[in-house]
Amino acid sequence: MSAAETVAVAMSGGVDSSVAAALLVRAGYRVIGVTLRFGPDQRPWDPETRFDRCCSPAPAGDARTVADRLGIPHYLLNAEAEFDREVIQPFVASYLDGRTPNPCLVCNARLKFGFLRLRAEEWGATRLATGHYARVDRDPTTGRHRLRRGADSRKDQSYFLYALTQQQLSAAAFPIGHLTKEDTRRIARELGLPVAEKPESQEICFAGGDYRAFVQQRAAGTLRPGDIRDTAGAVRGRHAGLPFFTIGQRHGLGISAPVSLYVVALDPERNEVVVGGVEELVCPAVDVERVNGIAVSEFTSPRRALVKVRSTHEGTPAALTPRGGGSVRVRFDEPQRAVAPGQAAVFYDPESPEVVLGGGTILGCVASRE
Repeated sequence: MSAAETVAVAMSGGVDSSVAAALLVRAGYRVIGVTLRFGPDQRPWDPETRFDRCCSPAPAGDARTVADRLGIPHYLLNAEAEFDREVIQPFVASYLDGRTPNPCLVCNARLKFGFLRLRAEEWGATRLATGHYARVDRDPTTGRHRLRRGADSRKDQSYFLYALTQQQLSAAAFPIGHLTKEDTRRIARELGLPVAEKPESQEICFAGGDYRAFVQQRAAGTLRPGDIRDTAGAVRGRHAGLPFFTIGQRHGLGISAPVSLYVVALDPERNEVVVGGVEELVCPAVDVERVNGIAVSEFTSPRRALVKVRSTHEGTPAALTPRGGGSVRVRFDEPQRAVAPGQAAVFYDPESPEVVLGGGTILGCVASRE
């Protein structure tokens, strides 16, 4: 980047995005702070509950305070309609369809690096910066923009950014990607930022820490009770709706059994929850759809990769086989447990494990013989 550039920073009111903005100011860029207001619309108006966590008035106020401290302009951009259409509606629909979505993936690609980036361009910004722990560079051989893991392996967030396109990555900046979390807080303290010790939120920002209650509210009238069956076909109980369950779940099944039972499948066609023993959670392979290539433009031939099947997964060696139509079959060297349809499978280069090859949405587990 050139110091003459104008950079918009997505400021959530947390320490990470605040330090990202501060580092850009320190480097001499023209910086604009922007906070997206994209909490779900609730009636009647309640200033205490209308937004939650990063969507609420308090964090927006924190972002404005930091912007004032840094001497940069700050804007609050209303994206409620876009957020509802692009994130919340698909989130609820996925749970109703027996999948386990990750709304942060869509929010990053569609809202932050989609809607916000385009608005920032209208304000003269050539880049959009966020407080993600990730890095971006350009491959000198292929010329493609590459997404890399953050330097702090404990905080790496590249998994949540795999869906970014080349155009989006070309305009992306991650100023704290080379830092540890401790470094970030230290810089915030040195600069006297009021958010230096602000705790992190691990919850879905719009669901108030209880996604099941949120889905139940949004899908009122469409939830259907059904049977809980074991893998032998025997009815073991009843459920109040598929969205209340996810693959690998053990607690809250309402079933008495001599051995622990887990949710091993959700069948939306029959509206059934399928339970089984821990050994039945093992998955040798998955099909992945809507694959986005980053280090490579597309996956046209078999190749090796390290694959993460959820954000907290360490990653495991696997073979990727293209299946056409933007889908890939991932066969793990060692079968993995509790792989949930709707989550993302993100591929990393086994020779350069910090480089993201691409990724897609898990369609489902594949039997070992297929």
